[in-house]
Amino acid sequence: MFFFPLFDENATSRRPVIVWLIIAACVFAFFWQQSLDGIAAEVAIYQFGFVPAIVFQGETLPAEFIIVPNWATFITSMFLHGGWLHLGGNMLYLWIFGDNVEDSMGRGRFIIFYLLCGAFAALAQGLIDPSSQAPMVGASGGIAGVLGAYLMLHPKAAVRCLFIVIVFFRFINLPAWLVLGGWIGLQFAAAPQSFSGDGGGVAYIAHIGGFLAGLALIPFFKKSHISLFDRGQPPRTWSGRPISFDEMKQDARKRFHRNTNQSMRSSIPSSKPDRPKGPWGLRLWVHAKNFWRLTASECNYI
Repeated sequence: MFFFPLFDENATSRRPVIVWLIIAACVFAFFWQQSLDGIAAEVAIYQFGFVPAIVFQGETLPAEFIIVPNWATFITSMFLHGGWLHLGGNMLYLWIFGDNVEDSMGRGRFIIFYLLCGAFAALAQGLIDPSSQAPMVGASGGIAGVLGAYLMLHPKAAVRCLFIVIVFFRFINLPAWLVLGGWIGLQFAAAPQSFSGDGGGVAYIAHIGGFLAGLALIPFFKKSHISLFDRGQPPRTWSGRPISFDEMKQDARKRFHRNTNQSMRSSIPSSKPDRPKGPWGLRLWVHAKNFWRLTASECNYI
């Protein structure tokens, strides 16, 4: 039994341009990775991925491979991904939750916020094993920060989820605090695997670090008139009633054909007549037995 989010029902006052640009940059970078041959793709992971041993212990790549400074890999690693599922999951979660966070603080602040959360996530993962020669790539550190900020801003917002039990599935609305609380709870439950080396290619500590960074930073980055915890919003009840395909189609029509005369608001309301957004972000932690050579069989992709 599990569920994953498809979109939220939480309107924004303007288009999430920065979220779109981040998604476009990650997709562009992924297609660039796919255009490289095997050895070049492996080298690119080390050139732009975050490698703790390089950052913390002075290990170096061969001079001809160095393109960016070591500190810059905190940022460049956020735009590389290890596979279609890794990319798609991260971008879906950013699409679902990123627009409201961007709207709460403005575009300029959101860029800084997102990069800081991603850098803190990489730092947290690197500090648990500073001698690791395994490069980390993926956007989920920054996205985890977005999830933490969203939880602080809109814990009562409705999130449409696909709920699956064996071969049966339903669409239901769940409160954001349950969806995001469940996600971070899973990261904490799996975190001991990162210390034992059995993380299966997932940087759980990076997820936790990014999430905590988002929780801590959102009070300082949000606009002054934006309230935390949905203060001032009407109370909501959650029946857990299954949602039919007809209702899903009606919702989709409303989102794609929203009223262009919708008035601007001073705070973020609770229903979103916007396009469906959507999942999930798992940071890829690429494992390699050999520091300078990476093969597909030695990588764990999520």
